[in-house]
Amino acid sequence: MRRRTFLAGGSTALATVIGIDRPASAAQVAGAGFGPAVGRSALPGAEFAAPSLLGTAPSLLGTEPVVPGRPGPVPPPRKVGAAEVFGVEQAVRDIRLADDAHGADALYELAGQSLRNAYLLLNEGEYSAETERRLQSGAGELAISVGWLAHDSNRLGDARSFYAEALATARMAGDPALEAHVFCNSAFLARDAGRPREALRAAQAGQCAARELDSARLLALLAMREAGAWAVLRDRSACERAIGRAYSLFDRGPSETDPEWMSFFGEAEIAGLQSQCWSALEDWDRASDQAALAIALQEPHFVRNRVLYTAELAHDRLGRGDLAGAAHHGSAAVALFGEVRSARIRSMLADTAGRLRPHVAVPEVRRFLIGYERAAAA
Repeated sequence: MRRRTFLAGGSTALATVIGIDRPASAAQVAGAGFGPAVGRSALPGAEFAAPSLLGTAPSLLGTEPVVPGRPGPVPPPRKVGAAEVFGVEQAVRDIRLADDAHGADALYELAGQSLRNAYLLLNEGEYSAETERRLQSGAGELAISVGWLAHDSNRLGDARSFYAEALATARMAGDPALEAHVFCNSAFLARDAGRPREALRAAQAGQCAARELDSARLLALLAMREAGAWAVLRDRSACERAIGRAYSLFDRGPSETDPEWMSFFGEAEIAGLQSQCWSALEDWDRASDQAALAIALQEPHFVRNRVLYTAELAHDRLGRGDLAGAAHHGSAAVALFGEVRSARIRSMLADTAGRLRPHVAVPEVRRFLIGYERAAAA
């Protein structure tokens, strides 16, 4: 219920959904086993991240400027324990659930507040070694979540910087699971940003990190990221090999070692990713078939992904020359605009609308364009 109603409640309701300033209850943290605080840790900048992922950190991670030679007063360290760590971990889950239902646009700014708070705990807190391990992992996952929200909001430069921050955290923590997640998202971002060689390197680096984790599904997703990069590079044979490897891994089934964040990666998602590959290779029939399959297989609560696959199907039908089919599926995506706020998806439909405007004499196209213009103006 919270996931479906928070947008109507404004900023306060949204802050509640994603865990900003929400303490964990005693029942939630009882028995967590955290000992007394024994040390402090500071997180350096992202200079330890891979050079291809570096960028200027956006304002959501910013703090007051420091003048060299004039250090400001150092506040006493805050005691950080199970309740604070739980709050960071829960914020990651809540952001993911809200994004599944509604898309990124309404979440991005407020999610950044949670991220800033998490890094303040990490940089300025006092905690045990076990708390530090969980806090580093949680802060890194939160940086990835905010990076994805930036990506889906078409803030690609910001997304790149958040992923660099997460990669720095993963490297310093020696956390291969976090590192694999960063590279998975970075590959997707690089492909969308028109850097397929970087996408390929990131996908392959993610597979190297993931081999330590015994998760066939994670390796399958990373293989599909690699396939997407090969498709943009127009290497059909390499793309097909990566897709075959991905399905072979996927067919091994889920495992207890699969990361929690991979809940979206089911039969619908792998079909949708395959559709994107065929689309990049301009194999419009196969792209259309896989996009339609993704829509049919998608679970109802993944509203954002259903809109995405529908927008992709409209694009693929247009590539095939099916003007009426493209308009029909475009209209279906527009019908869900009120539930999903994703600049990335809207830009996809804007492109389809622009390419269909010369064909306004087709009745289905005319209906789509009227609905699209109304939705875009709302």
